[in-house]
Amino acid sequence: MQRTNVMLLALCQAAVMTMTSLVLSSSALIGADLASAQWATLPLAVQYLGTMLLTYPMSRWMGRWGRRPVFVMGALLGASGLLLAAAGIHQGSFALFVVAGLLIGSFTAVGQFFRFAAAEAAPPESRSRAISLTLTGGLLAAVAGPQLARFTAEVWMPTFTASFLALALVALLAAGLASRLRLSPLSAHPQSAGSTSWSKLLANPRLVLAMAAGVVGYGVMNLLMTATPLAMLCSQLAFDDTASVIQWHLVAMFAPSFFTGWLIQRLGVMVVMLAGCGLNLAGIAVSLEGVSYSHYLVALMLVGGGWNFLYIGATSLLTDSCPEAEKTRVQGLNDTLVFLGLTVATMGSGALVTHLGWEIVNLWAAVPVLMVIVAIVVLWLWEQRRPDLARSSS
Repeated sequence: MQRTNVMLLALCQAAVMTMTSLVLSSSALIGADLASAQWATLPLAVQYLGTMLLTYPMSRWMGRWGRRPVFVMGALLGASGLLLAAAGIHQGSFALFVVAGLLIGSFTAVGQFFRFAAAEAAPPESRSRAISLTLTGGLLAAVAGPQLARFTAEVWMPTFTASFLALALVALLAAGLASRLRLSPLSAHPQSAGSTSWSKLLANPRLVLAMAAGVVGYGVMNLLMTATPLAMLCSQLAFDDTASVIQWHLVAMFAPSFFTGWLIQRLGVMVVMLAGCGLNLAGIAVSLEGVSYSHYLVALMLVGGGWNFLYIGATSLLTDSCPEAEKTRVQGLNDTLVFLGLTVATMGSGALVTHLGWEIVNLWAAVPVLMVIVAIVVLWLWEQRRPDLARSSS
C-alpha cells in the first residue's frame, strides 16, 4: 500500500508539474501579447496568489476531511481555471486570463501537500526517500510539459489556446489518480490539534530555519525561472529555445530526487541544504557571464539542482521538527509563506527584467537572500561541531 500511494502521488506530482512547466513557458509570452511586457508576469503572480490564499484553508480541510477529497477538489478547481484561461486566450481577454490564475492556483496548492502525504505514508527512517521519490514525478513533467507546448501551441489560434485545453485534461487525470489514494487519517490525536500556540511552535529554531529555507529556495528559483522567458525574449532567442531551457531546468529540479533522500540520510540535512545554496549561487555566476542559449541553459539547470537540495532538505527538516498533532497547521503556514514569496517574486520579475536587466535580477535580488540562508546553516553546523571539538581537545 505504501508503494502504491507513493506511485500515485508521484503521478499526481507529474500532472501538477506538467501544468506548471507549460504555464511557465507560455504565461509571460501570453501576458506580453495580451497586455505588455511590464505586466507579462501578472497572470502567473495571480496564480501564485491563489495558491497562497488557498494553501492554509486546504491544510485545515485536510485535517478535517482527510487529504484525498481535498486533493480531488483542488485538481477539479484547477481544471476549471485552465478552461477559463483557454477562453481568455481565445477571446483576447487579459483580464479573464489573469482571473483564471486564481482557480489554477488551487491545483498548485494541493500539489504542495503531495510530498507531506508521502512522508506520512512511510516509516520515520524512510521519510526523506518517500519525499524524494514523490518529487521524481517532476521528471515526467519535464518531458511532458514542453513537448505538450510544442505540439499544441499552434493547433488552435490564438497560440496556446489548445495547450490550456490539454492541461485541463491533465488536471482531470490528476483528480482521478488522487481518488485512488488510500491514506491513513492525518492525526491520531485530532482533539489536540491547534492546542499549541504559534509562539511556542515558532520558538523551535529548526522549524523556523526549515520554513525560511523553503521560502528562499523556492522564491529564488521561481524568480529566475519566471524571468528567464522574458530575458530570453530580450536576447532575441526563439520560443523553442525557451521551452528547451525550461524543460532541462525541470529535469535538473527533479532528477536528483532519486538520491537526495539518501544524501540527507548519509550527510545530514544541513549539509544538503548548504549544497543547494551553493548550486544556486553557481547558477547565478553563470548567468552573469553571458546571455546566450548555453548560458541560460546551464544557469537554470544549476538553479534547478539547487532548488532540489534546498527544498527537499527544508521539507525533511520541517517534517522532523513538527509535532504530529500540529502538522496540518504548520504545513499550511509553511506553504502559505512559500507562495507569498513566490507571488512577490513573480509579480516583480517582469518589471525587474524590463527596467533593470537580467544581471541585476540575479545579483541584487537573488544573491542576498541566499547568503542569509548560507550564513545561518554554516553557523548551525559550527555550533553542532563545537561540542565535538571540545571533547576531542580534552
